[in-house]
Amino acid sequence: MRLFYIDGKIAERSSRMNEIIRNKLALLPDQPGCYLMKDRQGTVIYVGKAKVLKNRVRSYFTGSHDGKTLRLVNEIVDFEYIVTSSDMEALILEMNLIKKYDPKYNVMLKDDKSYPFIKLTAERHPRLIITRKVKKDSGKYFGPYPNVQAANETKKLLDRIYPLRKCVSLPDRACLYFHMGQCLAPCIQEVGQEEYKSIKDEISRFLNGGYKEIKKELSAKMTEAAEALEFERAQEFRDKIAHIETTMEKQKMTSTDFTDRDVFGYAVDKGWMCVQVFFIRQGKLIEREVSMFPVHGEPEEEMLTFLGQFYSLPGHFLPKEVLLSDTIDEEMASTLLSVKVLKPQRGQKKELVRLAEKNAKIALTEKFSLIDRDEERTVKAVENLGISMGIYTPHRIEAFDNSNIQGTDPVSAMVVFLDGKPEKKEYRKYKIKTVKGPDDYASMREVVRRRYSRVLRENLPMPDLILIDGGKGHIDAARDVLENELGFDIPIAGLAKDDKHRTSQLLYGNPLGVIPLGRTSQEFYLLQRIQDEVHRFAITFHRQLRGKSSFQSMLDDISGIGEKRKKMLLKHFGSVKKMKEATVEELCAAGIPENVARDLRKKLQE
Repeated sequence: MRLFYIDGKIAERSSRMNEIIRNKLALLPDQPGCYLMKDRQGTVIYVGKAKVLKNRVRSYFTGSHDGKTLRLVNEIVDFEYIVTSSDMEALILEMNLIKKYDPKYNVMLKDDKSYPFIKLTAERHPRLIITRKVKKDSGKYFGPYPNVQAANETKKLLDRIYPLRKCVSLPDRACLYFHMGQCLAPCIQEVGQEEYKSIKDEISRFLNGGYKEIKKELSAKMTEAAEALEFERAQEFRDKIAHIETTMEKQKMTSTDFTDRDVFGYAVDKGWMCVQVFFIRQGKLIEREVSMFPVHGEPEEEMLTFLGQFYSLPGHFLPKEVLLSDTIDEEMASTLLSVKVLKPQRGQKKELVRLAEKNAKIALTEKFSLIDRDEERTVKAVENLGISMGIYTPHRIEAFDNSNIQGTDPVSAMVVFLDGKPEKKEYRKYKIKTVKGPDDYASMREVVRRRYSRVLRENLPMPDLILIDGGKGHIDAARDVLENELGFDIPIAGLAKDDKHRTSQLLYGNPLGVIPLGRTSQEFYLLQRIQDEVHRFAITFHRQLRGKSSFQSMLDDISGIGEKRKKMLLKHFGSVKKMKEATVEELCAAGIPENVARDLRKKLQE
């Protein structure tokens, strides 16, 4: 049992390993499979896999853990498991379950990148273009290039060497590229398919690593032209060779072959994992990608899950070879990815893996100071707030505030904070519909009723704590709706302000009392941020409505302006300020008759 003090009284917190979990732990099989951890709302918060379910799942509830895993365990009230026939089956099932449930404690890689390709089109007169979308057509795609600059430079080089058309549609006369020798000008002359085939074959050979051979061929042609006293032609070959040297040979070679490969190195410390991926294309290290996330399982298993997710994203394409650290199961990784997977023991490839691991350790060390500072302000502040109030850790906090001026255009707003951070996609705005005049308590009743009726109806996530910007009357109004009308038992607290309109007290309990919080504590700063944010959100919404309604009421008095012309004026000028500055002629240009425009301008000036 865990004990803590509130107002001098000792309160008990239920053991994290409740009776349900104890009974299930005794029945766990010693087989491979996946397990799903759930919180008290029945939400899946973590999915893991294990070679032996009995050992792995029990380890969460015995022994000591780092802060990240301890936080997960404190939320677990139930779990499920699925037995599989092999470790590989468990790995694939784990990735599918993570996609299905998107648990908050699992790393879920997001597809926030689309890498560029160089495409050789299959048109009658082919072109070279850069694209981020690979389609199932007859074109040839080369890449991906992990940065667009490398793709652009390579394309510019090929444009100088090979005279394919550059324009999207054929013009009716030759352009500058023809006169520069960079286009065959199919717009004014017939170009045979044999000539195109020869150029396309050379481009394909070039982009598949054969640019050195092409450079030798160009050198031989330059010498031949010089011996034939064709100095202008020799100069063209010399310029092409110079472009190849500038673009393709300025990077340091990392391998003696031209195999495309990805190199993975990782480091783990204090419950966090950093993975560094080196992209090697045509023998060159051209880009790297860094991922950092908390881990709750074995690092080697987490790394296999990461590999599966990494290549399941549309922007990541499997190379011919993948290099991994010694600790990773080579056979499982190879089966999972269906490509050649190596764990090099010596030589240049081993040095690449070591370099990736070294970079991962450095990145992890540099990040820890920032992570600790951020956690102090967010997750730990939330935990301390829950202890101070004597409630479960309020991972999800929903806060409400009303805004109106003497009862006109009354609105309310709700903001959501998850683990101490704003979740802006879940913010909501409310126009008060049933309240007439300045009645803050009735407005609070309406918005709380509307919000949590919908939560009940649509089975939305329940908050762990509701914060009301106001005092006893606001809290009582919200509590009455929640408990007596909807039957919810959710902690409700009020945020009171001082005479300078700053957060001063946290009101909670029944009867209502002040929760003592240090003015310099992170939990107090968290409450300040929440109160400031919900007030900002509510007042911004109110100003928008007030500005719109005052503008519309101004136009309502002018004969000849209805709803259609109001919208037309707003669309044309964008703001009342610009409309005030407009002349009669400019108002007419927006589609308003002259006599109406004169009346409108006069009204606006007043």
